[in-house]
Amino acid sequence: MDEIPPIDEGRLRRFIAAKRVMDLIVGTVIVAVLSPILLLTAAAIKIFDPGPLLFSQIRGGWHGRPFRVYKFRTMRAGRTPDPKELVPLDHPEITALGRLLRRTKIDEWPQLLNVLRGDMSLIGPRPTLLDQIEAYDEFQRLRLKVRPGCTGLAQIHGGASISWPERIRYDVYYVARASLRIDLWVILMTPWNILRGEERVARPFAGSACAARMPRKQ
Repeated sequence: MDEIPPIDEGRLRRFIAAKRVMDLIVGTVIVAVLSPILLLTAAAIKIFDPGPLLFSQIRGGWHGRPFRVYKFRTMRAGRTPDPKELVPLDHPEITALGRLLRRTKIDEWPQLLNVLRGDMSLIGPRPTLLDQIEAYDEFQRLRLKVRPGCTGLAQIHGGASISWPERIRYDVYYVARASLRIDLWVILMTPWNILRGEERVARPFAGSACAARMPRKQ
């Protein structure tokens, strides 16, 4: 198991409180700005593959509490989803429009509603399935100390293109070094990395600047 970094709980609580204010303000602005694209996406889904507009699933949130996360539906209507199934971009059940939405991450934009409700934050570890949380060790559970995010450190370092343990290390680093400066950096890097593609920005934690800055116990 990875070494448990020291966590300043008081500092983390203050950060989470300030971050919630930022989420409400910035999240509201983003929803207003993106509303035309959201409406066009909803219309396109209904036109090209009639069926439910949204896909929802129960995930584990802050402190592991369950909540329902929303995405635009990208797979064919009538399909029974398997929550444990890995769905690559070339999966045969993904629609042509769905591939575009997944590649650009537009399918995840409805999670802005989760942000405004307080289930999620703009920046943080991605929410995972409840049975994954039940299997977490002490190190992995540290990622539950903040709200899950629409994007995060792991996503701008490769996301699904890096292994699960590597994503966890980025998430734990985020909790240990949480700051609005890091949040701003992630916000700025996310659209650039989407354009470049996850595979091109993939970097293991040990090869990143984060590894050298991870707090260590004295």
